[in-house]
Amino acid sequence: MSTNVVASLKRLTRPINWRRTFPWIDEPRQVLIGAVIVLAGLLLCMALIDTGATRFARSLPRSIVDFFNFLTDFGKGAWVLWPLGLAFIALAALPRAVTPIAQAVQAAIMVRVGFLFVAIGLPGLFSSIVKNMIGRARPGVPGRIDPFVFDPFHWTPAYAGMPSGHATTAFAVLAAVATLWPRWRTVALIYAVVIMISRIVVQAHFVSDTLLGAVVGVVGVVLIRRWFAAQRLGFAITPDGHVHQFPGPSGRRIKAVARELLA
Repeated sequence: MSTNVVASLKRLTRPINWRRTFPWIDEPRQVLIGAVIVLAGLLLCMALIDTGATRFARSLPRSIVDFFNFLTDFGKGAWVLWPLGLAFIALAALPRAVTPIAQAVQAAIMVRVGFLFVAIGLPGLFSSIVKNMIGRARPGVPGRIDPFVFDPFHWTPAYAGMPSGHATTAFAVLAAVATLWPRWRTVALIYAVVIMISRIVVQAHFVSDTLLGAVVGVVGVVLIRRWFAAQRLGFAITPDGHVHQFPGPSGRRIKAVARELLA
């Protein structure tokens, strides 16, 4: 098992052509424009929407809040990352397949599980660090509803509102699932939106917190997908700079390989 894991990490961390992988390096103006648009949208949301949305959430019946309080728990990264991590370890512990086709199927499954783990886990980790650096107060923390209360580097949960970690995870799940299985994007979108709304209803976050979390989750998956493509792990970068996904194994192939490995 350790050999498979080490080999996977070495493959994932090989040197890459940074400019080809992330062409935005040579076009910082586009990145700056995008950042300004996001910042302007967040400021408008903070000024025009956050307070009203929080007051509306406070006026909701307790039964509705309790329902969303139950749903919001499914936005925690542990619900996704633990199964993916255990699945990757289980795959790494399997003996190496004998036939070349079976080896390719085994490798393709490991790559997809690994991609999901990294694409969902890293944006969540980034969000957890950045939210404490930004230090935005959660709704009602200073004793009033004020979306403009910040205490950078406070490093307490009360001042770790922006971005929403649940929203980051939910939208990373959406982007990652839509990347690998486009047919499931509608289901993943419903999940992500429900988690986003739940964070507002339970008054854990302002609307702008969840919007920034959504941006972090989606952008994080896009960047990680390009990193995997640079390593030709499940994806490849075409000559025109677009990311192409390698076709995955069919259910019939997976079953055949499973029988071979478990025989």
